[in-house]
Amino acid sequence: MGTPLGDFIRAKRDSIQPESLGLPKHGRRRSPGLRRLDLAARAGISVEYLTRMEQGRDRNPSVAVVNALADALSLDPAERNHLRYLAKITGGECSVHTQPAPPRREVRPSVLQTLRLLEPGIAMVTNRLGDVLAHTITYESVVSGTGLLDADAPNLTRYVFTDPRARTFFADWDDIADQQAFDLWLGPTAGSSEWFTAELAPVAGPDFTRRLHRHVVPQRGALRLNHPSGCELRLVREMLELPSDAQQLVVFLPADEQTAQAVDQLRSRPRGRLRAIS
Repeated sequence: MGTPLGDFIRAKRDSIQPESLGLPKHGRRRSPGLRRLDLAARAGISVEYLTRMEQGRDRNPSVAVVNALADALSLDPAERNHLRYLAKITGGECSVHTQPAPPRREVRPSVLQTLRLLEPGIAMVTNRLGDVLAHTITYESVVSGTGLLDADAPNLTRYVFTDPRARTFFADWDDIADQQAFDLWLGPTAGSSEWFTAELAPVAGPDFTRRLHRHVVPQRGALRLNHPSGCELRLVREMLELPSDAQQLVVFLPADEQTAQAVDQLRSRPRGRLRAIS
């Protein structure tokens, strides 16, 4: 049985063309990408050791080995951070009890006050598992009619993978799906991520599972939305980490004047008040 670390190394190796690293091609092969032999040589480890890591039979590589693999795979900074994080998960540093509890859903009063100060901006509090924990009135205006906030405990990841309306609402649905799947690995603990994915996977289907195990670090460009009212929105996302709560405060800024005008129109519609979901 594989591990997140082994899955990532194998997926990254398969995605690399040897010539991009200055290595000769070896003719037709049954599998794509970089050979284990070549990666092991670049990292200064044995092929047998690399095989054990990819197959999940070695779960505790040293920091030096992890860094050597990052260099050998020419990982960018975000990919390097993800590789180190997966090494911790695989090695058990992030493990929890057999029956892990769900991540914290309460939002601190000071964070709620910050949301109030951000009105009439577009902002929400979430976590890496996609739970929408609190949001501004304008955020509700932007997502109104999409079904995202219909559930008693809204969850963006569940919405993206199980609600057909999400594929219309998110103009770049494939990118958003990759982002939400990737962020599950960055949940408060490996255990809570497993707790959530065990619940989501049966209803989200194989596409979710495939994305979850690709371990491709997503690029997070402008968020493009097709609002049910007919507005086309382009938003820039700024995220403030709340590490003590394992939560994030996300602020969405109009990327152009057209979006700013459309948000003003949506905001003018009558709505409720700042909502915290517990």
